[in-house]
Amino acid sequence: MTEHSVTTAAPSDTLAPDMQAARRELNRLWSRGTAFLGTEYAILGGAMSWVSERNLVAAISNAGGFGVIACGAMTPELLEKEIAATQALTSKPFGVNLITMHPQLDDLVQVCLRAGVGHIVLAGGIPPSAAIRAAKDGGAKVVAFSPALVLAKRLIRMGVDALVIEGAEAGGHVGPVSLTVLAQEILPHIQDVPVFVAGGIARGDAIVGFLEQGASGAQLGTRFAAAEESIAHPRFKEAFIRAAARDATTSVQLDPRFPVIPVRGLVNEGSKNFLAHQAETLRRFQAEELTKEEAQLEIEHFWAGALRRAVIDGDVETGSVMAGQSVGMVKTIQPVKDIIEELVQQAVGALAQRGARRGE
Repeated sequence: MTEHSVTTAAPSDTLAPDMQAARRELNRLWSRGTAFLGTEYAILGGAMSWVSERNLVAAISNAGGFGVIACGAMTPELLEKEIAATQALTSKPFGVNLITMHPQLDDLVQVCLRAGVGHIVLAGGIPPSAAIRAAKDGGAKVVAFSPALVLAKRLIRMGVDALVIEGAEAGGHVGPVSLTVLAQEILPHIQDVPVFVAGGIARGDAIVGFLEQGASGAQLGTRFAAAEESIAHPRFKEAFIRAAARDATTSVQLDPRFPVIPVRGLVNEGSKNFLAHQAETLRRFQAEELTKEEAQLEIEHFWAGALRRAVIDGDVETGSVMAGQSVGMVKTIQPVKDIIEELVQQAVGALAQRGARRGE
């Protein structure tokens, strides 16, 4: 699949007067986000394991957005090499996403600081106060995820510099609440730090709606996963193009005694096999062939390596094809620059229409 869009955003000074005014309004709406990130556009790339590596991250930053390396399970040594490789491809700002449960979290923070990474994103749970202090003492800005207003306020008290609120529409590991609800719950009440929205976003006019509610910018993952610069296997990207929004579902839990972490991805043979695997594991537990702990591990280990199989090897039948519900709006494989320009054009167009309705 090589087809891609070639739309190019015109420089703001060549736009018609109404579009110039709309572009100025967009710059104003996300000015807090662009100032915080040090970028032209307040558009972040979601950190996706196996996908958000040097090539995609650098492409997003070079196009005026803010790329974020997904550290995942990397060792400090591997992360150091990935940061250096990314810096060789871009001189623009980018961040690093660290999982709070990583056993070497403190060492990873120090790797980022030594490399001069200006923004550290702490994800996967409430970040330890020590990690926040270490990052800030080292001169980095700290970003954290908040699925509720009460946690947003707590994280600000802990010293985080910005928040991402991610709705259940997102791909990968998700919470239970949609972005439309989170935005209403959190945005009117948080003014202390920039708040970026994420989950199900694929268009610039949608970004404008959240900016007008008080967001400082937006984070996108699914559209960038299918970008030309993404190292994801062609079959992985093609699965995105074929998919509709309803094909991206969360993993199903058969028995509350054996929790399943909700992960949103495309329905395939793997997701169907996971249901059968859970049922068989429950049968073995009830027959006392497995202890409760053994049964839980059997369920948890089912997807081990499945994301890599899908992204790198192209096994989109039994691998884990993580995708957000915005996958239904991924129609072609585009260069990152075109994706970002398209988002900006849509945002400016939406603002121009608002101005026309007001008679401006």
